[in-house]
Amino acid sequence: MAKRVFVSFDYDYDRFLKEALISQARKTDSPFAVHDWSIKEPSWDWKMKARRRIRACDIVIVMCGEHTHVASGVSTELEITRDESIGYFLLKGYDRKECTKPAAARVSDNMYDWTWPNLKLLIGGAR
Repeated sequence: MAKRVFVSFDYDYDRFLKEALISQARKTDSPFAVHDWSIKEPSWDWKMKARRRIRACDIVIVMCGEHTHVASGVSTELEITRDESIGYFLLKGYDRKECTKPAAARVSDNMYDWTWPNLKLLIGGAR
């Protein structure tokens, strides 16, 4: 059964990355399914909504781009992920750009290259 994935990304700069990951999830040999659970409208209860959506997943993929280190929403989602004891990993969104970790990332959190074979291994727990 495909793992349910929540994608955390910088909404202002990296929406393309989420869309590309959703496209990969549609491959016939994909070990994961992504639902578009992005919270598009700011609201007073967005953290509660994010927590519910993260809780409904098996794993969280944090898409890292050039501005991820200052994307407060990504850091909040990562903190929620750890609070809920959901597995996660950081994925380097661009191979020709300097990608940064969210401010809430641990020093020990690796940022992995985004390749199809790598992604399948990471979803399977090789991290």
